[in-house]
Amino acid sequence: KSQLEGRSMLVKKTKKINIECVVRGYLSGSGWKEYQETGSVCGIQLPAGLTESAQLKEPIFTPATKEEMGEHDRNISQREMADLIGSDLTENLKTISIKLYNYAQDYARKQGIIIADTKFEFGIVNNQIIVIDEALTPDSSRFWDCELYAPGRAQDSFDKQFVRDYLNSIHWNRQPPVPELPDDIVSKTQEKYRAAYRRIVGKDLQA
Repeated sequence: KSQLEGRSMLVKKTKKINIECVVRGYLSGSGWKEYQETGSVCGIQLPAGLTESAQLKEPIFTPATKEEMGEHDRNISQREMADLIGSDLTENLKTISIKLYNYAQDYARKQGIIIADTKFEFGIVNNQIIVIDEALTPDSSRFWDCELYAPGRAQDSFDKQFVRDYLNSIHWNRQPPVPELPDDIVSKTQEKYRAAYRRIVGKDLQA
């Protein structure tokens, strides 16, 4: 027990659903890029004239394929998702994902944080859908400061967007190997993650 305590987890083996269930409450990231090109996101037509980081009238479900390591995930429509896994399962995952997002968003707002978008992954065990992998972390979500939010531009965030921005600034071609991050980028990213934890959970993250 002493060898396992504090560094192990008890898990269940599931039948993994190879879809990333993304919920967007705001127009940012790949959603913003797709909207600029098509006026829609994952087949969902949005009103004309929206700006970057604009809040959507209601959260939208925008799934993506779960590709093999090294491959880029691909945004797909709900119809494409239904073709892959079936209509009933698609509707169930959409409903669950949006409920989880809304619940988390309501809580985070009370802590001064906007969850612009987030990603869930699911599996099936004993005919039940369960959440697998991480959920609502800075690696799988976009966290913004409510007080600093200003639509019409990219937002300062408490998540991995900071690392993405750095990699874009050095024109990385997204092919292996991944460039080594400078110490200052690592330390600033750590502080953003700690700040997100502190704001949302209400206490400091213990190393």
